[in-house]
Amino acid sequence: MPTTHRTDTLNREALAHELENELLSTIPLTRTMQIRVLDYDGTTLRLAAPLEPNINDKGCAFGGSLASVMTLACWGLARSALAESGHEADIYVQDSHVEYLAPVWTEIVACAEPAAGKSLADFVTMFRTRGKARISLTARVDNLGVEATRLSARFVAKKREEKCA
Repeated sequence: MPTTHRTDTLNREALAHELENELLSTIPLTRTMQIRVLDYDGTTLRLAAPLEPNINDKGCAFGGSLASVMTLACWGLARSALAESGHEADIYVQDSHVEYLAPVWTEIVACAEPAAGKSLADFVTMFRTRGKARISLTARVDNLGVEATRLSARFVAKKREEKCA
């Protein structure tokens, strides 16, 4: 394995671990949902949550949990792309649309990636030059290999302002 690939992999594993710690320590709902960061490869980010704490009255995944895991996966992808380039930002979901296509009877695993024609590199470059940037991201949750839920959303990143002591 080339050294740069190994270094990238180790750095991305550290970013994923840091993201999981941030989610669990700053957003109480993520602890109840038992969110875990599975991996970040520089292009996609996968989050998971067990079915049991996220079920509805029918025994399948609760729609709010599905939407939350997908939104957090997209937010985490934007955050990780900026962090990997050495930037800290306040990141907000600007708008989103969720489609529920089929019930989810298994662990919730959301995979987030840039929307078609969008690039994390362009997002990072825009942030670096302007101190703010926007990106359209998508996430999906499959159930037994079939797409069950998908989210499309726009996220905004703004340079963090220093707070007075």
